[in-house]
Amino acid sequence: MKRILIIDDAATVRMYHRNILQEAGYKVDEAVNGLEALEKALQSTYDLYLVDVNMPKLDGYAFLRELRTQDVPQAPAIMISTQASGPDRQRAFAAGANLYIVKPIQPEQLLAPIALLLGETLP
Repeated sequence: MKRILIIDDAATVRMYHRNILQEAGYKVDEAVNGLEALEKALQSTYDLYLVDVNMPKLDGYAFLRELRTQDVPQAPAIMISTQASGPDRQRAFAAGANLYIVKPIQPEQLLAPIALLLGETLP
């Protein structure tokens, strides 16, 4: 079973994403900020990261930049944000994101790219 780490400071957003992913058969862990996410990523192996941009302590960009320098298995990361501008997308890719999605998102907008990044067939 594929493991996904949801990183978002909003409990309602984490719950929404958790429900979508668990219904699709993924095992889900959560972190409330980039610092907690980095600790979890260094202690455990994940198949994919779902990363919010704006968070306290360590934002999504800083989390990904730091994660990409670590000697751990590198999983794909999807950056999710309310910011739709070009520079935000460029920052996300420069930090190590594989995909950038603008909130709000529908379940299929989340599941299709996850399946693609994990090399799975679409449900």
